Amino acid sequence: MTTPDTPGTDPTPGSTGEHATTAERAVLRKALRDTLILVGALVVLGGGIGLLVAGLPGLWGALVGAAIAAFFCATTIWSMLRTVGSSPTRMAAFVMGAWVAKIVVLIVVLALLQGATFYAPWVLIAVLAVGAIGSALLDYRAVSSGRVPYVQP
Repeated sequence: MTTPDTPGTDPTPGSTGEHATTAERAVLRKALRDTLILVGALVVLGGGIGLLVAGLPGLWGALVGAAIAAFFCATTIWSMLRTVGSSPTRMAAFVMGAWVAKIVVLIVVLALLQGATFYAPWVLIAVLAVGAIGSALLDYRAVSSGRVPYVQP
């Protein structure tokens, strides 16, 4: 049961909990925006480099890798945005459920791609790795530069 004293859940407009939730949402929106910009760069740069080094299969590998990276990164941020202000248990359950769903989608995509010759697998792996590392760094930057209070008065 939630009480008004629970941080981040006070229903009174203008309360400290609402301010903290607003600040947390701003950090997550910044992380999502930066991740989408990263995915756009992966499509353009990865697709161009993949096309140059491996032809059309390289382009397809980059596009599939960027799509998987976008799905993985955006799903995590989206799930956190959906549960800002919720109890830690609810947020953890939601994020873990999203993680399980992402793993299932990844297994299905990899099973569908097994034996396919229309893409360059090493380009896919390279773009996916750059996307994962880049997204983690952008998330770190958004959180470390965010103005979320440590203590709520």
